[in-house]
Amino acid sequence: MWERERVSENNAETLQYRFDGPEDAPVLILGPSLGTTWHMWDRQIPELVQQWRVFRYDLPGHGGAPAHPAVSVGDLADRLLATLDGLGVERFGYAGCALGGAVGVQLALRHPERVASLALIAASPRFGTPDEFRQRGVVVRTNGLDPIARTSPDRWFTAGFAAAQPAITEWAVQMVRTTDPGCYIAACEALAAFDVRSELGLIGVPTLVLAGSDDQVTGPAEARTLVAGIPDARLAVVPGASHLVPVEQPAAVTDLLVRHFSTAWQPAPDAGRTVVPGIPVRAVLSAPPQPVPVAEIAPAPLVEPPQAAGRPDPYDTGLKVRREVLGDAHVDRALSQADDFSGDFQEFATRYAWGEIWDRPGLDRRSRSCVTLGALVAGGHLEELAVHTRAALRNGLTPDEIKEVLLQTAVYCGVPAAGSAFRVAQRIIREETTPQE
Repeated sequence: MWERERVSENNAETLQYRFDGPEDAPVLILGPSLGTTWHMWDRQIPELVQQWRVFRYDLPGHGGAPAHPAVSVGDLADRLLATLDGLGVERFGYAGCALGGAVGVQLALRHPERVASLALIAASPRFGTPDEFRQRGVVVRTNGLDPIARTSPDRWFTAGFAAAQPAITEWAVQMVRTTDPGCYIAACEALAAFDVRSELGLIGVPTLVLAGSDDQVTGPAEARTLVAGIPDARLAVVPGASHLVPVEQPAAVTDLLVRHFSTAWQPAPDAGRTVVPGIPVRAVLSAPPQPVPVAEIAPAPLVEPPQAAGRPDPYDTGLKVRREVLGDAHVDRALSQADDFSGDFQEFATRYAWGEIWDRPGLDRRSRSCVTLGALVAGGHLEELAVHTRAALRNGLTPDEIKEVLLQTAVYCGVPAAGSAFRVAQRIIREETTPQE
């Protein structure tokens, strides 16, 4: 009645995938979380294939998939659609966990005609802060994936489940360890840039938002934000579950998915716009909460940037680049401390240093970090050297490469200057690359 198929594509534009279920059934896609493989859905398959042809995919570099890093969540969505196009799959239901959920949001926003129904599990319109994910990339680049793998069960499962299921816990650790580090770092960067808080109202498909009650990564609070922003959304909170809800509470998740996709499957655009009513509320379901703010209001700039005649104002670009290189926390602190005396300087630095120079295409950010480190050593600017050592790690320089830059300064800037620089950089590198237990 149903078949299994696994294809590993070497094409960077497509994804490694697997089909389960009857060929003539409607397609239901299951998307994985960062660091996992399609096997995280194994315990949902026997029930789901009774009604659907289930399509599972691996993220790049995960589960033995070709290591072609994806630069954004949109890139992952495009690769998934390219894979489906090659298979002749036009319309589908989609359920995704965490990063897989972000892909589902992207599909619903950019290609609503393809998505019949949506389930977002352990998802969020913005996953933490960009700094958190870029910091994780620094740790992986320096130490490999082992520290992340060892701490994954703490993020993914409740303590009771991890203690009672040592085999599943070890499976989770090994799943992360076997992931390609470059693809993992790229996925972290994709999550760092993902923010759809202002676009949730544009999602027009019936949506189930599902969270584990004990999830400390993307728990009920993030789920309620999604439900408040998506017009046709229902919330389900699964008791006794953490981040990988489908693994920890497989029966509850399977039941919720079956009920949702059985009753909330939006017809194709040319078949009318009537939407089947959402799933009925029961004990684990809560009614949509009262609307809450979905987006944070950023503080207004101290001085309204003037518009230069004949060319775009580089201030907004500069602020974006400055945040990406130095981190939100540092930039927020610098801007919040600005006053009438220093505000003009902060605006000047944002507009010209970051919007003009750092955004020029002639050098990549790694190269600009090398130049900046050398210049700061030469000038004896040790406080700024600490800031830009952190920035260099975020821009992809390894500790060994930073060491080579500082050794170079010993020749051209003098041994005392380089010695002071080494002490500063050593402290920052230890802080930034020590895994958080």
